[in-house]
Amino acid sequence: MNITIVLDALVSLLWLITIGLIVLAIVRASRAKPVKGLSATILVVAILASVLTSISAGLVFIQPEERGVVISAVAPGGYREAALQPGLNWIIPFMESVVVYPISRQTYTMSIAPNEGQLQGDDSITARTADGQEVLIDSSVIYAVDPTQVVQVHIDWQDRYTKDLVRPLARGAIRDAVSQFGVQEVYSSKRGELREMIAKEMTTKMEINGIVLVDFILRNITFSPEFAASVEQKQIAEQLAQQARFVVEQRKQEAEQARQVAQGQADAVVINAKGAAQARLLQAQAESDALNLFAVALKDNPDLLNYSFINKIGSGVSTIFLPNDVPYLLPLPTSSAPTSPTLPDVLPTPYPTPLPAPTAIP
Repeated sequence: MNITIVLDALVSLLWLITIGLIVLAIVRASRAKPVKGLSATILVVAILASVLTSISAGLVFIQPEERGVVISAVAPGGYREAALQPGLNWIIPFMESVVVYPISRQTYTMSIAPNEGQLQGDDSITARTADGQEVLIDSSVIYAVDPTQVVQVHIDWQDRYTKDLVRPLARGAIRDAVSQFGVQEVYSSKRGELREMIAKEMTTKMEINGIVLVDFILRNITFSPEFAASVEQKQIAEQLAQQARFVVEQRKQEAEQARQVAQGQADAVVINAKGAAQARLLQAQAESDALNLFAVALKDNPDLLNYSFINKIGSGVSTIFLPNDVPYLLPLPTSSAPTSPTLPDVLPTPYPTPLPAPTAIP
């Protein structure tokens, strides 16, 4: 509990009692009643109220988030060099007074929105970029009074440091920094660098004046309608170009997939062809080996050729027709059939020209 508040209330009560007793004494005196005892009471209460009033005027309680600047009629220069610290402090009653300054963090916002900043209406900062484009900057400055320089702040600025120091410094620093960047850098690649430049300049200038910059927030950047329209068109064009690149990439993937499928099919054809060729080679090798074996067997047994021929003809064939100019390659077997056979209604299919006998391979 703040003891100064209790003491002020007690002083006020004592003065009310004193006034009440004085009124009562006047009423009693007007009625010719004795007021001797009442006069002594009034004097005691009045002295007590005066003493407590003096004490109350000399006691100052400073909150933890505050510092007090003592304005003194007896100190050199008219003020105490050291600010009052948090807690209960004593000053010379009626000779000194205290001006309290907050040292907690404060925020000053400058915005294009009517009700966001400390000032009503559009309070954004108009600045021009290095390439001549006009931009509107919304920002917030978070700052605090340096506890060690409260007295100097009071001497230099009193309670005007917000509107006469923080605001002008912020607006000037923003304009100076924006003028060093192109418009595209302001809203894209160099925005962080822009904020750092503004904060650095403000930190230096505010520290000289006893104010600590806690943070600078670059809230929003608004461009002219013409430039905003061009940016939107550029973004649309970039999106279309990106979509076109995606389509091209998709087509490339489809073409690569088709190429791989075709390559797989071609590889399959090659593999099948190699397999067929290998099979034919094996078959030819087998046939060659069989012919060699047959030639060796035929060399030892010449009648084997007739035997093979008869087996190929089949058991149901009794007549063979050959052209007139084709000699017999094989001795024909004897037959008991009549010398002049009757021709059938349908002639049998003539036997093809016999192949020459294979030559035996030694």
